[in-house]
Amino acid sequence: MNTRRQFLIRAPLGLTAAAACAEGSASAWQPPPSTPGAPPTFGTGTASGPAVSPATFGEAEKLMQVRLTARERQQAADTWRTSLAPCLERRTGPRKASLGPTDSPAMLWNPLLGDGEAGPARDRFVRSKTDGAPLPSSDDAIAMAPVTQLSRWIESRTLSSERLTNIYLRRIERLDGKIRSVITLTKDHALARSKKADAEIASGQYLGALHGIPYGVKDLLDTKGILTTYGAEPFRNRVPSSDSAVVRRLDEAGAVLVAKLSLGALALNDIWFGGQTMNPWLLEEGASGSSAGPGAATAAGLVGFSIGSETGGSIVSPAMRCGVTGLRPTFGRVPRTGAMTLCWSLDKLGPMTRTVEDAMLVLQAITGADAGDASSVPSRLDFDATAPISDLKVGYIAQWMRESPATDVDRKAMETVRKLRMDLHEVTLPNWPYGSLMAILFAEGAAAFEELTLSGQLDSLKMQVKDAWPNLFRQARFLSAVDFVQADRLRRMVAMEMARIFREVDVLIVPSLRDEQLTITNFTGHPSLTLRAGFVSVSEARSDWAPDPANPLPKFDPPRRAPHGITLIGRLFEEGVLGRVGVALEKELGVAEERPSGFE
Repeated sequence: MNTRRQFLIRAPLGLTAAAACAEGSASAWQPPPSTPGAPPTFGTGTASGPAVSPATFGEAEKLMQVRLTARERQQAADTWRTSLAPCLERRTGPRKASLGPTDSPAMLWNPLLGDGEAGPARDRFVRSKTDGAPLPSSDDAIAMAPVTQLSRWIESRTLSSERLTNIYLRRIERLDGKIRSVITLTKDHALARSKKADAEIASGQYLGALHGIPYGVKDLLDTKGILTTYGAEPFRNRVPSSDSAVVRRLDEAGAVLVAKLSLGALALNDIWFGGQTMNPWLLEEGASGSSAGPGAATAAGLVGFSIGSETGGSIVSPAMRCGVTGLRPTFGRVPRTGAMTLCWSLDKLGPMTRTVEDAMLVLQAITGADAGDASSVPSRLDFDATAPISDLKVGYIAQWMRESPATDVDRKAMETVRKLRMDLHEVTLPNWPYGSLMAILFAEGAAAFEELTLSGQLDSLKMQVKDAWPNLFRQARFLSAVDFVQADRLRRMVAMEMARIFREVDVLIVPSLRDEQLTITNFTGHPSLTLRAGFVSVSEARSDWAPDPANPLPKFDPPRRAPHGITLIGRLFEEGVLGRVGVALEKELGVAEERPSGFE
């Protein structure tokens, strides 16, 4: 069961200021007069906000799991309007302070645990050897080629950026209606950029592997003068005045933006204001999310590569389902300046591509600190596609590999690790309640979209089910600040355990959708690489949403064939090692080249 669903069903909620904002009689208690020279004390300020009664606290006790006596309830009710008044004043008082989307919290998550710099000591990027493949005669075959190959053809001027851009634009026009992965097509912008790229290359100003390559970005990355909608009804007419840092860096690398790609509304799952984005391999099921458009469009060959984002599985899950490569970088490596904020301490931006080396090429272009993101840090990328891997230690958690959601594909990938002569090493993690960390995600998300919640604009979102943001954000108003701090303390303990494991191994191999691994590694900030490892038989369409008996999912008889991916977790800032292992596994497994029927 998905962690966010577990939280909704099982986890008790705590009490916040909003919990006590219920009807009740006015309190007769008044603060004592101030005495000159006396220090300030708690609970002696000016009262504000609605009056509450002891009965209010009696009901709130059920949420916060604490028991008060009748006297304690009366005392709490009598002093509530002074004790919590500052919380209300911040939003509604005469000295209210408006918080904008770029105002990040003072407390920043540091995955390095105060240990200083981590990762490689140098910047290095060694590409795989070119095979000199001839340009295919079919436009569709060209569209499906990886960036590693497309870049060679463009560099040699065997293929022009303008031709490639038109190939993708025509495919979007012809095929996107099946999957609904594009929110905004940037046709005129793309054609102008492609012509510029061709002129630069012709004059000897080749900028590197992404020069002239058409791409798409998840529609939570700002693009100057181009709609950026977050996939959500309240923002569908939003036009930013500047580019996000990642878009700016891709522009500087010469890449060509052809489309703003779909995401589940406000970065949850795969349903946006234009409908549901579908999986090109199984058109009866959603593409998964929230990076639904990047996953589907990349798999369908509508873009050369794409940029997704992840807070709790939003790159890994659609990469799995759509059979593409998803690279979730170390928290802090890729700046989020100009990207929609869901969670300041969790959001990450990363590439979604058709091969592992493609993902590394894109990461190279977007990595590095930016002043607009307080959590971004300087970092190096040391990747050598040709380097040996037999000296590496690969860890695994035995229980995770034995039981669902692990499959025979996962277990075969583990055997392939042995075949490649890497040292397979069992590791363990404490049996802790990792799902309790989700209080941090829900609290940060609700804070990021507080005004949307309090103004009622969440009601305009298409999805209003129990596991959609409207319900989650409203419920998060009742989370306990104490529970938030305790979850944050547990987060550090978990990070220490991961640091211990990575003193034993270089890489972890895990089932991609194992709940604990998605929660643990997103909260600790470790990088992950998801790549296609084989195929599974699917007898029922899969969904990101909680089961709804009133709307059963399509069943397949006989079962249908769908791609399945394995995930590698790396040390902080050592994506280059992940890439080396991923390239070797991809080559040995030999399943990366097959394309979804109808999109070949």
